[in-house]
Amino acid sequence: MKSTKLVSIIIRTKNEEKWISSCLKNVFKQDYKNIEVIIVDNESTDRTVIKAQEFPVKLVKIKKFLPGRAINDGIRASSGEYIVCLSGHCIPVDNQWLGNLIKDLSDPNIAGVYGRQEPLSFTSDLDKRDLLTVFGRDKKIQIKDSFFHNANSALRREFWDRYPFDENVTNIEDRIWGELVISKGFNIIYEPESSVYHWHGIHQDLNPERAKNIVRILEGLETFSPAFGYQQPEGLKILAVIPIRGESCLMNSSHLLERTIKSAKSSKFITEVVVATDNKNTQLLAQNLGANAPFIRPDKLSEDYVDIFDIIEYTLDWLEQRKKHYDLVVLLEEIYPFRPDNMIDNMIEKLVSEGHDTVITGMPEFRGIWTERLNNIELLESEESLTMPNSLKESKYIIGLLGLCCITHVASLRNNLVFSGKVGVFKINDPLSIISIRNDQDLKLASILDKTYN
Repeated sequence: MKSTKLVSIIIRTKNEEKWISSCLKNVFKQDYKNIEVIIVDNESTDRTVIKAQEFPVKLVKIKKFLPGRAINDGIRASSGEYIVCLSGHCIPVDNQWLGNLIKDLSDPNIAGVYGRQEPLSFTSDLDKRDLLTVFGRDKKIQIKDSFFHNANSALRREFWDRYPFDENVTNIEDRIWGELVISKGFNIIYEPESSVYHWHGIHQDLNPERAKNIVRILEGLETFSPAFGYQQPEGLKILAVIPIRGESCLMNSSHLLERTIKSAKSSKFITEVVVATDNKNTQLLAQNLGANAPFIRPDKLSEDYVDIFDIIEYTLDWLEQRKKHYDLVVLLEEIYPFRPDNMIDNMIEKLVSEGHDTVITGMPEFRGIWTERLNNIELLESEESLTMPNSLKESKYIIGLLGLCCITHVASLRNNLVFSGKVGVFKINDPLSIISIRNDQDLKLASILDKTYN
């Protein structure tokens, strides 16, 4: 007979803005529905709590983090007969995760169950190795082995009443608890059918090159063959922002803004399109074209020296004050009228599947590049490389096309990691796509090309 007992899911968080929405979305779509979720947050400074509260959760705030005490605080605030511990950066793999995790708790000799942890596609080789070697595919009943892991675990409340987690240790509270219950004659189960995606491993200070070699061997074994899942774009809230100063430019009887809005609205992942303008005529045009233009931005954000991401942050702040929160933001400028089809969605998928903080469009450049600063001109490559045939060059430069498309995590934007974090480049080789309109001469050329090729 299947259990219908209330399950209390305790999720510890500390600045998990990038993960918490995906985590909770998959928690609340489990086939097992009789749950309550308690978030134990350790003074997150990002938007972890705000995003978590978009779901029906109970919030417990703590100031000093000790892993066992944090879990105990969450359990004390809960009511379930079964307790589940889940890390805020873990994502249940499927809808049976919870049911499979708790199914053996009815056995009075089972103190706890912990589930499988799988790497994401962009997890480091060190952490892939750890997760693939520790969390296998065979179910185990542990009689002497005290290994237990609270990133994905379950226990009965009656066991916690008798054996709460140690509140003084700074780590491995789960292993200490496992040692205790095993010493009392109880068993622990490892249940591989209850699996979560976990972005880091359980050891973090070993040789990277050695780990890389082990991972390659493991990935070649049929018994491992990990799926390497990741967050799904469909589960994220994605905002497209089109910043525009003044009135939109007209090209061959259609506004450039219309083309940019059309590109954004053709995305299957973008949740909302907002035009951030300082002009009332442009605001009305944007609204007539099906975009949201809810404000006229301040004049100070239209000065020549203003960073374009200041406009993005202003837009996010304006929306967040009205209880609208996003995971990713897509920057699009109207000056690029020839965006390739599906480019935006391909870039979103690249960012999510490869774990980038930011993905930007870029054009490969094989020609020589010099920099000029304070009247000092410097070649960015060797003279030999300058005259070398392109096919023989070992490296090439990539010219960033920020306004064509740039996608970043909102958390990366808030933490000033847009370009200092892990950056991916979506390479554009189509010469038409990289054309931008910045003056009348550009407009004249683009108009001719538009009539010729479209």
